[in-house]
Amino acid sequence: MKKSYLWQILAAFVLAIIVGLLLGERATYVQPLGDLFLRLIKFIIVPLILATIIIGVTNAGDMKKLSRLGGKTIAFYLATSVIAVAIGLVVAILVSPGTGVDVELKEENIPSVETQSVIDTLLNIIPTNPVESLATANVLQIIFFAIFLGIGITLVGDKARPVERFFHGLAEIMYKITGVVMTLVPLGIFGLLTPIVGQYGLDVLMPLMKLILAVLIASILHVAVIYSIALKTLGKMNPLHFFKGILPAATVAFTTCSSSGTLPVTMKNTQENLGVSKETTSFVLPLGATINMDGTAIYQGIAVVFTAQYFGTSLSLGQLVIVALVATLASIGAAGVPGAGMVMLTMTLAAVNLPLEAIALVAGIDRILDMIRTTVNIMGDAAASVVVEQSERNAEQIAA
Repeated sequence: MKKSYLWQILAAFVLAIIVGLLLGERATYVQPLGDLFLRLIKFIIVPLILATIIIGVTNAGDMKKLSRLGGKTIAFYLATSVIAVAIGLVVAILVSPGTGVDVELKEENIPSVETQSVIDTLLNIIPTNPVESLATANVLQIIFFAIFLGIGITLVGDKARPVERFFHGLAEIMYKITGVVMTLVPLGIFGLLTPIVGQYGLDVLMPLMKLILAVLIASILHVAVIYSIALKTLGKMNPLHFFKGILPAATVAFTTCSSSGTLPVTMKNTQENLGVSKETTSFVLPLGATINMDGTAIYQGIAVVFTAQYFGTSLSLGQLVIVALVATLASIGAAGVPGAGMVMLTMTLAAVNLPLEAIALVAGIDRILDMIRTTVNIMGDAAASVVVEQSERNAEQIAA
């Protein structure tokens, strides 16, 4: 990663905060710059995910290696998600973000959120029409389709080689296009972050500052402790090297609030700055962008405790265990797009019989919380790719 590029990103970040504070509500004038960047990201994301997942599966070579790769990836994601919920619950109990909150609940402020059961969420991973999934950019269904298409190509063998070569070529083309789009990251960060800074003043943030601080503290603990330990022991990588290498992607995640939207940057940083192979990143990262939601899991735990404290109710140990399980399972089907955490929160609150009206309390600052949790999400994706890559190298050395 060129140092000048990193400084451009940091400069855009600082400039966005300054301009946003100076312009206030007028900061929306620069919104088109952010919209342009988001449209370019959405333009490349579907073909990039489809092609990279397929070549990731076909490069595995055999079903045994693919199963091993998938098993390690999912095990890492589930383990860190459970730990993330636990950290969120502990920090929330210690900080008590819901005590002393003087915010009036207004019915008109309650957003309408469609909820569905965990079973329906898991079933919706399977597309009934793959073409429709591609057209509507349903990332989780695209991943399901791409995995099975890759498995089919592997099973067919030589007769499917032309199809495999096509997707290899498409992937290389998308890598090049992604490189071009990534040059606009500083511009995109400025255009996205400036209006947010201008919109949220202290009047909105102060009443719920304890909630924001709780999410921030838990997120920093999870990243600094859990990921660092995993990287040092399992990934054999210096955590400081990791954090420096993934910083551009983390900055984009912070401004876009989208794990899927940040995927092209995450893949580029992980390959070029952290030395992870395309074979690993093309499988681990797209999967993580949709099922790995450590930041969202932290938020779920804190939001549930916050709600209970606001309404003056206490949660039993059994209910806390239910929160951990539901938040982990719900994260599997949560789309990596802005606002997905709100849908997950309704499922978690309903599981422990807490009022769904609490969503109105956090709706005003959800964008701020989303920025924090999305940053954690993509850092977890990148950490998983480093750990899985090192594990695969160890397996190859043993086999040799």
